[in-house]
Amino acid sequence: MDVSWEDFGWERLADGVGRRRLPGWDATSGLIAGEDGVLLYDTGSTLREGAELRAQAQALLGGRRVTHIALSHPHFDHVLGTAAFSGAEVYGAVGIAELMRRERDEIRDSAIRHGVTEADATEAADVLVAPHHLVFGEWTLDLGGRQVLLANIGPGHSGHDLAVLVPGSPEVVFCGDLVEESGEPQAGSDAIPSRWPAALDRLLSLGGEDAVYVPGHGAVVDAAFVRAQRELLAARFGVS
Repeated sequence: MDVSWEDFGWERLADGVGRRRLPGWDATSGLIAGEDGVLLYDTGSTLREGAELRAQAQALLGGRRVTHIALSHPHFDHVLGTAAFSGAEVYGAVGIAELMRRERDEIRDSAIRHGVTEADATEAADVLVAPHHLVFGEWTLDLGGRQVLLANIGPGHSGHDLAVLVPGSPEVVFCGDLVEESGEPQAGSDAIPSRWPAALDRLLSLGGEDAVYVPGHGAVVDAAFVRAQRELLAARFGVS
């Protein structure tokens, strides 16, 4: 029996491209399928959530496994499910791997502060997977019949922000938490406010006017929304 993206709570964005808005913090996980490989963008906030994403991806893609993972930034709700994907190649912005190893306990504690149970947060932190491949500028990933671009366009929301461009019609840009639609963009202690507007300029340059932009939290937006959020952030932080 054929299944649709919607059967599993996923939003189809283009052929072989979709995203899931995860419960709890409304964080996005994106799925991009090529002929030979499957890329997942962000893995959720617990191993249980990661395992659910893994099972759903396999069901949607006829049993195919996730082969590649790109982590948008090192916050708990985007990285703690990664260990559920055994054998996947993991990518992140340069510097993120060292940070995740150094601050594993803080990532766990942040999850607990935000409502993840201590048991779930500790379990995920104990097997936390840091990226194997570090993106300095841009990295073209060939999934077989489809190439996607991993772009280190931060810092901004964090010190290590990675976006993913999926060429096509429409082009799809997974933004991570550089863009948020369901609430005001969150700037924690690791944000780099002075660089955030410039990161959004690079994001717009990457996708262009007609792209679909997928925020780290919230509904899909367009270039006009990203540009308006860029101006709000510039005003908020007093930068041009």
